[in-house]
Amino acid sequence: MRKNFGAKPWTYPQPVFIVGTYDENGTPDAMNAAWGGIDYDDQINLCLSAGHKTVKNLLSTKAFTVSMGTVDRMAECDYVGIVSANNIPDKFARAGFHAVKSEFVNAPLIEELPMAVECELISYDPETCHLVGRIINVSADESILDEKGKIDPAKLRPIVFDPVHNDYLAIGGKAGNAFKDGNKLK
Repeated sequence: MRKNFGAKPWTYPQPVFIVGTYDENGTPDAMNAAWGGIDYDDQINLCLSAGHKTVKNLLSTKAFTVSMGTVDRMAECDYVGIVSANNIPDKFARAGFHAVKSEFVNAPLIEELPMAVECELISYDPETCHLVGRIINVSADESILDEKGKIDPAKLRPIVFDPVHNDYLAIGGKAGNAFKDGNKLK
């Protein structure tokens, strides 16, 4: 038997995205965005309300980065989600983050978060809070690469958001083989 909860923004997993921007003076900013995902090979979608300083920045610069929140930096990732740069302009530095300018877009890479998607703004609708970005590059610190030079989730240690309990969860181990395990049902 199922229990009905009505219309809720509940899906699993919900990635913890840290959106990075520069303001008009080149000061880095970051915010935590739990609602987002990929919809085309080269596009990312986020739900970001217009009042965020980060949104004002990316509308001005037309660029942003999306870093994966990690177990090692969970408190810092949460901090940039609960504090507004509209009120605390140096929240990026207070979080202990250090910015490295992306080679591909006018936005900061966060040195402490080892994986980022570097994006240009395609569109933003302030009424629906729907932002679409074009993925220009994905960068990863060598410390999270496997022996084949690919990103290793076990080394990245990304966190996901549990919207039902307001928890951050660590991603577990491998469960199966995509595009292979289902073949046994053919």
